[in-house]
Amino acid sequence: MFAAGGNAVDAALSAAICLAVTEPTSNGIGSDAFALVWHDGALHGYNGSGRSPRGLAPAEFLGRPEMPRLGWGSVTVPGAVETWRALHRRFGRLSFTELFRPAIRHAREGFCLGPVTAVSWAAMGARAAPGTAFAKRFPAFVEHFLPQGFEPRVGAVFRSEAAARTLEEIAATGGESFYRGRLAREIAAAAREAGGALREADLAEHEGDWVKPLSVDYAGYTVHELPPNGQGLSTLVALGILESRGDEVPSGDTGAATHWLIEAMKIGLAEGAAHIADPGHMRVRAERLLDPAFLGSRARGLQADSAAAVYATPPKAFGTVNLAAADADGMMISFIQSNFWGFGSGIVVPGTGISLQNRGYGFSTVPEHPNAVAPGKRPFHTIIPGFVTRGGLPDMAFGLMGGHMQAQGHLQMAHRILALGEHPQVACDAPRWQVREDFQLIFEDAFPEERIDALRRLGHPVAGRAPDIVFGGMQAVRRLPDGGYTAASDRRKDGYAAVC
Repeated sequence: MFAAGGNAVDAALSAAICLAVTEPTSNGIGSDAFALVWHDGALHGYNGSGRSPRGLAPAEFLGRPEMPRLGWGSVTVPGAVETWRALHRRFGRLSFTELFRPAIRHAREGFCLGPVTAVSWAAMGARAAPGTAFAKRFPAFVEHFLPQGFEPRVGAVFRSEAAARTLEEIAATGGESFYRGRLAREIAAAAREAGGALREADLAEHEGDWVKPLSVDYAGYTVHELPPNGQGLSTLVALGILESRGDEVPSGDTGAATHWLIEAMKIGLAEGAAHIADPGHMRVRAERLLDPAFLGSRARGLQADSAAAVYATPPKAFGTVNLAAADADGMMISFIQSNFWGFGSGIVVPGTGISLQNRGYGFSTVPEHPNAVAPGKRPFHTIIPGFVTRGGLPDMAFGLMGGHMQAQGHLQMAHRILALGEHPQVACDAPRWQVREDFQLIFEDAFPEERIDALRRLGHPVAGRAPDIVFGGMQAVRRLPDGGYTAASDRRKDGYAAVC
């Protein structure tokens, strides 16, 4: 898209549309998406997430241990297509149809499965083998993603004429068909036939929101996140707590410094789990949680010589793509797009190649919780684009995919790049820690054992080590002081950094 005369938003959107084809293990045409865009001296935020169907019956889910991960009960209105359209209308330079050209070609002519994608696809293939309960429940999924003769492995070629035709229709109609035309009718008909609540009216009513990003200062920079229903607020709470303790936080990449980061992140996750929801249903405003007085009060509870007990039920699951782009005119974008869990809900609309996300799994089933499942409501979202400015000027567009890991991945990357001064790729390659949903700690294999022992001595519950894939995947573009850019792409995913 750059070679065709496009700008950073054109490039990012075309890449996102392409990824909806080539990495269906993480996202698709039926995903949700969010973005932060720097343009003309300002940072613009877009929340493209969809709402639950108006006909949803919450009584079916309230009181259960959790929301369903598969099936129509997990589906909210897909917002990715509208996000593509909205960002293109406001910032795009090329024609909308031009953005779809690579994705349509890959869908029709085929593409080779990358290493990480192939592993996830093969795991799903085993789960959806002929005769399994999944295969019987979701035959259209098997027909589309596991056609006879196709073996998901590294380098295997996958084609989808159905997805190619659908993308052509979306491009030609400017997205209208997906929300108010033939494709919308196909989606609604599939829901109606299977007893799902989604209807044509839900799709027709959908629109994303231009929102004002939230921010906190950290290490001489300003870190920006989108407001709820995403979990970027948890990152900002943690960074704000660390900033309020100032020079008390040890410098360097040490066990003592890691202890402070973990303690602040635990509070951020707990606050997020308690409060983040559709903004119209939150009982505590996001800005209140970022008030310096509140952050200072939480920060005073941190101890240098012991780990605090913090309890909450932070979200889990992952299945996301993230990308960042910047151009010669100074436009920068952080864009994130996701199914939620793997391939999503398991639902593929027959004959269309549209796989639907399962973002409804992010709702709470506790009736009194602000994120409790309800009709016409956005669920808690794990996916969060990130952005950094310094002195009112753009510095870095970044993101880290990986469900529950995302907010704490943002914290770790911000600390390494902004406070420790590491190059984004060095920060990206460094071994990570994670606060699990039960607030025990897990670590990558390369994380130093002596640092883990130091954390144990401080009272941190350590569950052990875990595979790299659960620690997320970062992508970043950073502006250099003289006006150029540098970039980073995570070895844990099928991405790369490129100059065009």
